[in-house]
Amino acid sequence: MAVLILAATIGAKALYLLFVWLASSALASYLSERKGYGQKPGLASGLLLSAVGAIVWILVPARENSDWKLKGPWGDELKSAR
Repeated sequence: MAVLILAATIGAKALYLLFVWLASSALASYLSERKGYGQKPGLASGLLLSAVGAIVWILVPARENSDWKLKGPWGDELKSAR
């Protein structure tokens, strides 16, 4: 009985860590695409570094004429059109 309870606790923690890993990979992919580097570098860093990968892409400077510089962190409206 104790083994089942321990396994259930480990399983829930593993599920939460899986959700954090997937969400941080998606966030890193979004940030790298928005900053003009493409989705693949962000996805790779998010999958390999987990939550650190998303933090890395927050710190990476945006390229000229990227969506980050033209439209901001989110949205489709140009900054000058506001």
